[in-house]
Amino acid sequence: MTERFCCMVMRINIDCNGCYRKVRRALLETQELDTHLIEMKQSKVSVCGKFKPQEIAIKIRKKTNRRVEILEIQEFSINNGQSHEEKPLMISSSWNLESNQNPFATCT
Repeated sequence: MTERFCCMVMRINIDCNGCYRKVRRALLETQELDTHLIEMKQSKVSVCGKFKPQEIAIKIRKKTNRRVEILEIQEFSINNGQSHEEKPLMISSSWNLESNQNPFATCT
């Protein structure tokens, strides 16, 4: 029997501590998730576990009433104790990176 273990990175707008608590509570209540990581400043949430990525995004959307954007999904197959086989399902590079913008321009 082959089980699917997924890691997913999502963008969720987290403006304040209240939004952070709401997202954290929704993640903790979701039974399918093994681990999660919330990066408040980057508005990114990473989750890992045995789940279908679209279903988890919909659950979080309904529980938090926040827009959820899936950035990256990685799927790992586990074959009865054998080694992991990494299979990236979808990689999205929807981040706005501007090469001509200097991040140190505001520092003096």
